[in-house]
Amino acid sequence: TWVLSVLAAVVLAFLYTPLVPPIISSLRPEGGSGVSLDAYTSLYDDPIVPDALQTTIVSAVITALVAMLLGLLGAMAVRELRVSRGILALLLAPLFIPGVSMGLADAFFFHELGIEPSLLTIVAVQVLWCLPFAVLIVLTTMSTFDPIYLEAAYVHGADRLRAFRDIELPQIAPGLIGAALFSFILSINETVRTQLVQGPLNNIQTYIYSTYLQVGLSPTVYALMSLLIIVSVLLFLLLLVRGLVVRTRPAAQ
Repeated sequence: TWVLSVLAAVVLAFLYTPLVPPIISSLRPEGGSGVSLDAYTSLYDDPIVPDALQTTIVSAVITALVAMLLGLLGAMAVRELRVSRGILALLLAPLFIPGVSMGLADAFFFHELGIEPSLLTIVAVQVLWCLPFAVLIVLTTMSTFDPIYLEAAYVHGADRLRAFRDIELPQIAPGLIGAALFSFILSINETVRTQLVQGPLNNIQTYIYSTYLQVGLSPTVYALMSLLIIVSVLLFLLLLVRGLVVRTRPAAQ
């Protein structure tokens, strides 16, 4: 047992130790010692950062909501239609297509339709990337729902819509929230596909990447990297804690 614990600790340290240096570097003052927040306060002086932050948040919120709704519809199609395996394969296909290829294909598709790069194209690409994960999360939650409750609702005169709204939706709501939250995390961390369809817009990730290519690592890059790392970890912990609470709630009742 202790061997497995040590091995797990080594693997976790190998995975997460690289996240620490950017945070330390962002707190290190230029040409001095100690701790400084200058790299973070200087973000307000950069005219691009506020717009990139707004694009990041708006696109992430829209992506989370759309991916959640499409994930619900996709999961219901997989559960109820006869060609469920084919539908599931189509929904999961974006996971197996390289990000550059997917981004270029989407950019060419939008160009052929005469759609200019905008927030719409960013959201479309990000939804396509988040949808498979949303479907899997909702499907997993649906697998714990007993359809007998729907049959009971039908017996008592409820139609399909009302049975879903009053009976099934409250039961699978944690999965929908989890799908939305996970899609939000994926959206704020998406770079390759977004960069190919964003046009003049920037989100935080693409701004970090373009700044790194132009000037290399800098206090601003370290600060933005650190903020994204911290926000992503906090959102993941929120998702994990919520999942644990939902899982233990029936046992408590």
